[in-house]
Amino acid sequence: MSEVMRSPKVYDVCIIGSGAAGGTAAKVLTEGGLNVVMLEAGPALNPEKDYKEHVWPYELPHRGVGVGGKYRNELNGEFLAPNGFWDIEGEPYTPAPGSRFRWFRSRIVGGRTNHWGRIALRYAPVDFKSRSNDGMGDDWPLSYEDVAPYYDKVESYIGVFGTKENIASAPDGVFLPPPVPRCTETIVKKACDKLNVTCIPSRLAILTKPLNGRPACHYCAQCGRGCISASNFSSSQVMLPKAQATGRFTLITDAMAREVVVNGEGKAQAVLYIDKITRSEKQVHAKAFMVAASACESARLLLNSKSKLFPDGLANSSGVVGRYLTDSVGSDATGYFPQLENMPPHNHDGVGGMHMYMPWWKFNRKNDFPRGYHIEFGGGRSMPGVGEFEDLCDTVEGYGPALKQRCRKSYGAYIGFDGRGEMIPNENSYCELDPNTVDQWGIPVLRFHWQWGENEIKMAKDMQETFRAIVEEAGGIFQSKAKPDGERPYGIADGGVIIHEIGTARMGNNPKTSVLNQYCQAHDVKNLFVTDGAAFVSNADKNPTLTIMALSWRASDYLMDQAKKGSL
Repeated sequence: MSEVMRSPKVYDVCIIGSGAAGGTAAKVLTEGGLNVVMLEAGPALNPEKDYKEHVWPYELPHRGVGVGGKYRNELNGEFLAPNGFWDIEGEPYTPAPGSRFRWFRSRIVGGRTNHWGRIALRYAPVDFKSRSNDGMGDDWPLSYEDVAPYYDKVESYIGVFGTKENIASAPDGVFLPPPVPRCTETIVKKACDKLNVTCIPSRLAILTKPLNGRPACHYCAQCGRGCISASNFSSSQVMLPKAQATGRFTLITDAMAREVVVNGEGKAQAVLYIDKITRSEKQVHAKAFMVAASACESARLLLNSKSKLFPDGLANSSGVVGRYLTDSVGSDATGYFPQLENMPPHNHDGVGGMHMYMPWWKFNRKNDFPRGYHIEFGGGRSMPGVGEFEDLCDTVEGYGPALKQRCRKSYGAYIGFDGRGEMIPNENSYCELDPNTVDQWGIPVLRFHWQWGENEIKMAKDMQETFRAIVEEAGGIFQSKAKPDGERPYGIADGGVIIHEIGTARMGNNPKTSVLNQYCQAHDVKNLFVTDGAAFVSNADKNPTLTIMALSWRASDYLMDQAKKGSL
């Protein structure tokens, strides 16, 4: 007697990844009436239990630095909202010889939105047409006007504070009122005004007024630890609950996607994934697929999805999956301000992030590099972290009360500056499958090739000069470890360190030189979409998350429209 084959449940859409792109798509598609299944490589998230928002250092066994000080000077100490890692045990990646690249990943519901800086900047009209402007890189196959209505939708829904400034390089949005500047911000603002450097209220996805059932920020300034009240944005608290409320959403956690499987006609029909708990392989079937696992992880999934029809990886007839990888140009410096020494403890209320920033202000001049950068800055008396006074202890003699007094004197007297600039894609920066290395699930891992171009080095130099000018104008002592040469000229950060990696499955009108069309739909596979940073054509000096959400919302609207017409 032959075995009866039960036909599997077929969802309307399968989304891979639960961060900014995946969460946005889940909300839009389920509210639009579709049945959606989401695969997330990490565990579920419970903010009340998992977020460390109001934990004091003395409540943790090692004051938050981990056993043996393993989190010393690392981004992901025990205070960070969970599951952000530079290195994940059993899930390696490799740098190619001569390349320096670091890859920050999150394996948890909501992904990196649980602890991102929440800086929410729109790309400017020129950012979509930069090749037409300076002849470098490529134009996007869409314009600012195409994306603007979706910026409006995202900002109106998630809540972004800011001010209308009418600056060409930094388009205005739908804004909540910004928080007032703090002491450190007023010092910097005065110096910027004298130097004619534009300095305006920043734009962050943090509520200063209640919105859509979420309360306003209570100014504990601990945003990187997660926000139990959901006053700042995360996909896990703002997008996914909306999808769940429709009754048309299924979330599968601890599901490591390995391969998207195609049928004989070249359409995607299922995702093979590893159930990390049982270590068994499973499948989920759908009519359409949305890859939203983060730029590099999405490229890895496509490259690992090989078949007779797609021997070089799914949707990769162009050969550009993994290519055009960029990150923001980053360089930093600090100012020490004697006028802030020995400050009495004072109310330093605010969000966990900057209240002001400098958008690109030299956009209408001739500079010795193309494109531009913005400056993020911050200082003041935030909760001291592990290693806060290490540099001081390296430079001053003493111990006991005298050393403590010295630490107290300088506490809160530093203001840090970070430049975030546009990198122009180059042929030496890309990711590919490592032919010799697999992760603990047997899936080939990524190998990264990385090289900064001359433009980026010149930009980092300009950042350092600007930081110095602002610090000295404000009466501070400039401190920077940047040197003009060596592995990091002018303090330029290694690839990946700014965590703005994008561009590995870029959109374009020509299927020979791009992976997706302007709706994030694969040229080669009609029912496959890639809606995270992989779709980007260029990496403007804006943090990419707001644009990721806008493009994912736009792609979701298009997917629903195509589904209704039966075109997928």
